[in-house]
Amino acid sequence: MLKQIYRRVAERKLGSRRALMETHYEEVQAMYQQMRTWRHDYKNHLQVMKAHLDMGEYQELSDYILALDEELARVSRVIETGNLALDAILNSKIAMALARKIEVNVKVVLPAVLSVADYDLCVLLGNLMDNAIEGCESQKEEEHRFLRIYIGVLKEQLYLSVVNSHAIRMKKEGSRYRSTKAADRGLGILSIDSIAARYHGYVNRQSDESVFATEVLLPL
Repeated sequence: MLKQIYRRVAERKLGSRRALMETHYEEVQAMYQQMRTWRHDYKNHLQVMKAHLDMGEYQELSDYILALDEELARVSRVIETGNLALDAILNSKIAMALARKIEVNVKVVLPAVLSVADYDLCVLLGNLMDNAIEGCESQKEEEHRFLRIYIGVLKEQLYLSVVNSHAIRMKKEGSRYRSTKAADRGLGILSIDSIAARYHGYVNRQSDESVFATEVLLPL
């Protein structure tokens, strides 16, 4: 009987991991597809710039180059932390955020040795960023959307901070905030708390009318 229970639990975990990896794979593919599309249009951009140059339209040429430079910076932004798994999840989620007109600010300084398994770290950060992106999307005014991510070391602990704009203040029930989106977001919050508890860590959430912040501390 116990063997059957353990087997079912293991199968569920495996299925969850496969689903997560498929989601991350699709996000990374979307990011690279965006970059391939820009490269495909490269010749067209050159032709437009050459036409402005031939016609002496230097201001138009300057404006076009500035617009291209901004677009290139947006689609080619790559975060390199030294941890391949973390790089994949960070870059895919950042690409998702930028596609939704969310201003993103990221700083990552990883310690030489991590006590957190790559899988757990990706699940933790993936859920944090999914919830943050969802919160940003609740704002109709795109110019007010922002997402700030910081990962570093604080008092010999791995410190993750995700701050995002949002339009709906989440209500607190006891020590936890109640999800504004039934099942999916609620499961994400539970997953974050579960991983933090497993590593004897700490989760702190704060919310006001326009900003939601989550801090996670995991002992190193």
